[in-house]
Amino acid sequence: MSKKTIEELASCRLTTGHGDFRLYGFKEPETGLEHAALCLGDVGDGAPVLVRLHSECLTGDAFGSCHCDCGPQLRGGLEAIAEEGRGALLYLRQEGRGIGLLNKIRAYALQEQGADTLDANRLLGLPEDARDYAFAAAMLKQLGITAIQLMTNNPKKMEGLEGHGIRIVGRVPLQVGRNRRNGAYLDTKAHRMGHLFDFAQRETPGDD
Repeated sequence: MSKKTIEELASCRLTTGHGDFRLYGFKEPETGLEHAALCLGDVGDGAPVLVRLHSECLTGDAFGSCHCDCGPQLRGGLEAIAEEGRGALLYLRQEGRGIGLLNKIRAYALQEQGADTLDANRLLGLPEDARDYAFAAAMLKQLGITAIQLMTNNPKKMEGLEGHGIRIVGRVPLQVGRNRRNGAYLDTKAHRMGHLFDFAQRETPGDD
């Protein structure tokens, strides 16, 4: 397994609706991709840290799409860290589970015709999930974080980080944002991708 390196290039204080975070900017030397980490409290003291890995989703995070749960997960992750008083959210530039924005739009067009999120990728000749968590592990280590409580419903994120030397002491579910528009999408993530969901979770507003 190749070892990934990443450079921390900038940092500043960022005041948000959830509190005053420290924002760190990172860059992958090989690809030039830039990632960010929002940290609250002392995350480098050696104690396990509450962490959320969030892959970029322009449609959900910025445009408020009701076809996925990404926007609510981003906000829910920050809210949980704020309530804890300590934690880190890594914002990873891996749009569309790593296939990029244009291919994601093409996949959405196929979903309009009846394909689910996995089959749409396959019809485009793309992997179901092309994300790489080696850089996320490198970011955590550079922040002084080696043991975490991971906010996720996706066991593959846990496997990916553990495979790169991050110790996971617990999993914290993050089940938010289910609505009438994205129910089939979330069901596909559960039944075909192995995500861990409580299907009794309530629907949220904004789905009309």
